[in-house]
Amino acid sequence: QVQLVESGGGLVQAGGSLRLSCVASGSTSRDYFMGWFRQAPGKEREFVAAISVWGNSVWYSDSVRGRFTISRDKNTIQLVMNSLTSEDTAVYYCAAGGTLNLSWASKRENDYDYWGQGTQATVSS
Repeated sequence: QVQLVESGGGLVQAGGSLRLSCVASGSTSRDYFMGWFRQAPGKEREFVAAISVWGNSVWYSDSVRGRFTISRDKNTIQLVMNSLTSEDTAVYYCAAGGTLNLSWASKRENDYDYWGQGTQATVSS
């Protein structure tokens, strides 16, 4: 069992920045890639960013590439979000998935085994 706790959400003006953090605790018998997803009101949850177990490989959605940066320190990940717009307003979820490939991470929700409760990020004009 893995527990994920997000923090860092809040209210920020357009063009500003937020840094989200996620701390994983519990079972350490498996290696986990980790990622961020988000869900805006009335929309489906979408992939944002992911990082491999070793932290040597990262993936971003087209909409955030160049603005967001994902990083990890063991079982803690961060998402630095810059140049935020109203389209980034969403509940952001941290997730973890078990893998034998230490250099890979998934963009698919179904490949993730554990999810945090989410943290709200709101971008105002």
